[in-house]
Amino acid sequence: MTKKLIQSISALGAIFFVGAVLSACGSSGIPANAVIKVGDNAVTKSTFNHWLSVAAESSSTAAPGQAAPKPVIPDPPSYTACITHLQATAPKPAKGQPKPTATQFKAQCAQQYTALKQQVLGFLISSNWVLGEAADQGISVTDAAVQKQFNQVKQQQYPKAADFQKFLDSSGQTVSDLLLRVKLNLLSSKIQQKITKSKSNVTQAQIASYYNKNKQRFGQPERRSLLLILTKGQAAAQKAKQDIQSGQSFKSVAKRVSIDQASKAQGGALPGVVKGQEQKALDAAVFSAKANVLSGPIKTPFGYYVFKVTKITPASQQTLAQAQSSVKQQLVAQNQQTALSTFVKGFQKKWTAKTECRKDYLVMNCKGYKAPKTPTAAPTGATPVPQGGTTTPPQTTTPSSTKTG
Repeated sequence: MTKKLIQSISALGAIFFVGAVLSACGSSGIPANAVIKVGDNAVTKSTFNHWLSVAAESSSTAAPGQAAPKPVIPDPPSYTACITHLQATAPKPAKGQPKPTATQFKAQCAQQYTALKQQVLGFLISSNWVLGEAADQGISVTDAAVQKQFNQVKQQQYPKAADFQKFLDSSGQTVSDLLLRVKLNLLSSKIQQKITKSKSNVTQAQIASYYNKNKQRFGQPERRSLLLILTKGQAAAQKAKQDIQSGQSFKSVAKRVSIDQASKAQGGALPGVVKGQEQKALDAAVFSAKANVLSGPIKTPFGYYVFKVTKITPASQQTLAQAQSSVKQQLVAQNQQTALSTFVKGFQKKWTAKTECRKDYLVMNCKGYKAPKTPTAAPTGATPVPQGGTTTPPQTTTPSSTKTG
């Protein structure tokens, strides 16, 4: 696990954990005290409310130098406490503007509740998916391994016990919550490793085929470094050439008369030019010229060029043997990404079918969910995305989006 993980733990949306919130349910349907059910695991209303509180804590902001105010959790359907809080804390309206009404505050509270609800449910659903998939795959992690990983991260980020306690107090979490987060990360990483393990085998024939089809990726074209001067008229270009031939430095003449601002500032120097990079007439002249020979003027749509090739770097091409390691790495990465993408499609379909949500808690990735006609933001962390790397806020743990290292 990297340092980045513990930083993400303290950020909005990345601090939700399942944390001993699952109750067994062998019958079909959602238990009366639950809001969602994934397979045989049900998440209770009290558990949902706990994480709603954590989400509210995380979204609370403060002015610089001030402590964040204690959040008031939106309380549907009346939102009485939320409305009262907004009425007490809302800034005074500008002169001539009316005060917001209770109806307007209620609408604001409803929007806040919807956003928090989507975040919490998105995480609880995807976390249950990870736990369920790990069980189906026969993957597990020991409590000792989880504790060891957690201790390492805690020591890195909070070496002082007082600082760690302050973090717990401000986030509304427990150590058990954080341990569950670590467990989910470890399980996700193991699932990903299992999916991609067999995709590390690449044959020599596959490497050779890729190399032959993409040789240009393993070569460098000829490059030429130049000194050049651009003038508007032919006479000015000829005069600049004569000045250089008479002993004046190319640099001094370029700075005095050239209208090519990019090279003028460098005394006319233009390094590493590749064929086809410059205007057609200049390009042809440059790549047919001999090194260290003053040439021009060359007429172009931009004016007249006087130039000298100062260095020629021949084209190079890596052999198959030289490129083999690079090709193999790329093929392995492609194969693993394809395997992950295929897995994610099946993973999401499988677990969506096993995810039942009560009507008032129906969000994306619930069975029977229908997207509203007016697009809304997807619940945070609810859709697995194959990307690798440590989970960052506000995403949650999924086999394709979380990796510890």
